[in-house]
This record gives sequence, structure tokens and C-alpha cells, in this order.
Amino acid sequence: MTLPSDVAFDTAAVRADFPILDTEIDGHPLVYLDSGATSQKPRAVLDAEREFLERANSAVHRGAHTLAAEATELFEDARVTVAEFVGAEPEQLVWTSGATSGLNLVAGSLGYAGRLGEGDEIVVTEAEHHANLIPWQELARRTGARLRHVPVHDDGTLDMAAAADLVGERTRVLAFPHVSNVLGIVNPVADLVALARSVGALTVLDACQSAPHLTLDLPASGVDLAVFSGHKVYGPYGIGALWGRDEVLDALPPFTTGGSMITTVTLDEAEYLPAPQRFEAGTQPVSQAVGLAAAVRWLGGHDLVAAHAHEAELEKRMREGLRSIPGIRLLGDTDAAERVALQAFVVEGVHAHDVGQFLDSRGVAVRVGHHCAQPLHRRFGITASVRASAAIHTTAAEVDTFLDAVSGVRGFFGVSA
Repeated sequence: MTLPSDVAFDTAAVRADFPILDTEIDGHPLVYLDSGATSQKPRAVLDAEREFLERANSAVHRGAHTLAAEATELFEDARVTVAEFVGAEPEQLVWTSGATSGLNLVAGSLGYAGRLGEGDEIVVTEAEHHANLIPWQELARRTGARLRHVPVHDDGTLDMAAAADLVGERTRVLAFPHVSNVLGIVNPVADLVALARSVGALTVLDACQSAPHLTLDLPASGVDLAVFSGHKVYGPYGIGALWGRDEVLDALPPFTTGGSMITTVTLDEAEYLPAPQRFEAGTQPVSQAVGLAAAVRWLGGHDLVAAHAHEAELEKRMREGLRSIPGIRLLGDTDAAERVALQAFVVEGVHAHDVGQFLDSRGVAVRVGHHCAQPLHRRFGITASVRASAAIHTTAAEVDTFLDAVSGVRGFFGVSA
């Protein structure tokens, strides 16, 4: 199956930076379409983290020796680099172990601050990853607040009329994904922020699926807090960031306590550093931060306008190709919203896990299951789906290989058309 390609992009040069893309699976070249779960790492990231560990490894901040000073400088330079990547100032960027820890930090801090109580409301969407749902469930349970949910339409877009009804004078938090990790749809951030601001609610953005594919300016977006994970934006595991407006971070108490985030400690009490260090208790993810900074520098070294156009063409190619295959049901199949190159689908008559194993035998790596979004799958009447997600290094030929493999699934399992 071959579709016309309208966008020229030098994927060969990009792919040369990823050693793992030379891998073969059962004699087939690897077609990696699982970047929505975790991205592959370019050499610049692998080299940066290894060089730090070989030449500058040391605990950061209070050390007085040369290695400690060098490690601290690299660590804080990484904060500057990653903050610039999202349009922010370094003091607005808190290091976390990933988006999940960042969201738990926010929910936990709000609970400690006494910002929610009986009768207050937290609003999320039906399209949440569990990481942006369960912390709010727990916060509601602990505080007596009510958790409410913005539904999605049959095409996967948010029901903004329902959102306008749900967000009201008792709303204290509105949390939502920038991009659904199942549907690939870019949600209307400005409209959601406007709803929250009209009632004085705090906005929390899950930017995990947008950070690798869209140009982010978090301060300009209007949201109050946002999280993203390094391993989804070509960086290392175990590192992520929480961004927050100065006044919002300054008003939040620490959630995790210990060393590295204090000024003075007695046996009875402690005084805490200002943000962001107030939220960074314990051993710091130093080599991971250095690696993440290398990742965003590497990404920024490319023509991102051309890269985004390339990924938009891949998205169109993937979705139109899947539409043309009999027995395929797409989730969030709409032309009415901006999208990233991520598509979840069901093969009628074949379980998602069987589809994934069949594609793997052809060298195609996809995601199968509920993608940490069980409520959204339940909304569409299914328990699992297959998800293909592209990246900057994905080629049109790889998408065609994927489509050819999908077109053979039902025949292989003896499912009649």
C-alpha cells in the first residue's frame, strides 16, 4: 500500500543518530511505532549521559570539590536548557522522576495546602491517562472534594459545551491532557484555560504527548502548571519536569521532604528553600537531567517547522491508510481537530494483543492494551486497542510497511470480511 508523500524531510540524516533503528526483528528491519510509550534515544543523549558519568559524576550543590562544582554547573545548566525548551525561566522548572511524580506532587501539595475541601470540585476529562486521573481521585477522597469529568464525543473531541456546564464556582482544579495518548487529538487549551480562569480555578496540563511533537510555550499557553516526561521526548528514563507559574509554585508547600530542599533544620522543625528546590528532596537525577538537556538541544537543532510538517504528513498517511483497510475501527477518527501522528484502532474479530504479536513478527513495534486509559476505552465500548505512534525519525515507507502488515491481520487469523 503506497500513498503519495507531499513533504520532503531528511529522515535519513535524523535516523543516523539512532543506533537502535538498525535492529532487525525476525529478519525484518525494525519499524518502531511505539514512541508514544517511550521514545528512542539519539547518540547525543547516550553520549551526554555517559560522558557525565565518566568525567563529572558527583553529588550536586553543597560539595566543595572540583567534581561537585562541575556536576552542579551541568545540572543547573540543564535546567536552563529544558526551561527554554518550554518557553520558561529556570526557577519555574522543578525536576521530577517523570510526569506521574509531577502530577502526584501537585495533587499532594494542594492537599497539604488545604486548598480543597468538602463541596469543592476537581474537573478532569474522560480522555485522561491514569497518571492525570488517579492522583485527583485520591485528592478528592482525602479532602471530600467531588471529582467530575468532561466527556468526549464519539469522534474523540472534548464536549466543550459539557465542560462549560461542569466548570463552575466550586471548581478548584481543571486538569487535562494537551494531547490524548490514545486519540492523538490536540485539545483546545486556550478554551479550557478561559473556562478555568472565569471561575478562578487552577489549570494543570499533561504535556507528555505534546512535548515531542509541538512547539511549547507554557507561560503563553495560560495554564498554571504543566508536566512532561523526558523519556517521551528522546531523553533518558527517570527524569521529567513540573513547570509552574512563579506565584503558583510559591504558594504550594513541599510534598516530599528530606535533604536538598531545606535551609535550616532543628530537631523540631525545618525551613525550606524557595521553588524549585523546595520540591526536589533527596538525591537529584543529575545524569538524567544532563541527558534530557542533550535531548532537547538535539531536537532543537533540527528544522522543527519541517519536522512538524513531516509528522503531520505521517499522521495523515497513517489514518487514511487505516481507514482504507476493511475491518478497522479507528478511535478518535476526526478531521476537525489538530492531531499528532498517533492512532489507536481495533481490528474487528482479532484481539489487540494478537494484532500486536502479528505485527511484531513483521518487525513492526506498536502498543497494545488500554494504554493507561481504561475509562476512555470503556467509553468506546472496548477493553483494548492497538496504538501506532510515530516520531521525527519515522519514514513514510515505515508507515506503509505498517499498513501492509495491518491489512494482513484478519486474513492471517481467518476472520472473514
